[in-house]
Amino acid sequence: QVQLVESGGGLVQAGGSLRLSCTASGRTFSNYAMGWFRQPPGKEREFVAAISWYGGSGYYADFVKGRFTISRDNAKSTLYLQMNSLKPEDTAVYYCAGQGARYIENTRPSPHEFAYWGQGTQVTVSS
Repeated sequence: QVQLVESGGGLVQAGGSLRLSCTASGRTFSNYAMGWFRQPPGKEREFVAAISWYGGSGYYADFVKGRFTISRDNAKSTLYLQMNSLKPEDTAVYYCAGQGARYIENTRPSPHEFAYWGQGTQVTVSS
């Protein structure tokens, strides 16, 4: 079992930046591919970004390409999401998630492919 705790959400103006963190405990963090999802108000949870166990450039939803960057520090058991040029439509609860596998094979994964979830952190972007 892996426990995930997100932090770093908050209120920011359009055009601003936030960095989300997700700290893992329990099993070895480097054994898992990881991802970020978000759930806007009244909408379903959607894929944002994902990264394999070793890091690398990651995979992104089209609506965040060039603005968001996913990264991980296996020594710190922490996943990050750097969000720049934020827009009001980025307002959502952001969740980190862990797969029961080391590699991201589906570059547009769906939530059901992830076994472990954090409690979420609210990001609100004002116009």
